[in-house]
Amino acid sequence: MRLEDVADELNVNLPQVRSLVRSGDLPAIKIGGRGVWRVERSELEAYIQRQYTAARESIEAGAADGDED
Repeated sequence: MRLEDVADELNVNLPQVRSLVRSGDLPAIKIGGRGVWRVERSELEAYIQRQYTAARESIEAGAADGDED
């Protein structure tokens, strides 16, 4: 997937996706002489699952600390 497609899928802007790639949070590869970035759909799905897990753990930790709404 192109980074633009990833941004659309995540409903974020392109600089946010570039930041995820630069940080290594979202694995991507450069293709061709112009260095066009691509993300495999499986990597995007794995990233999304990691975010769900992190959110769930954060919520559970908050509930354990008495931070319920």
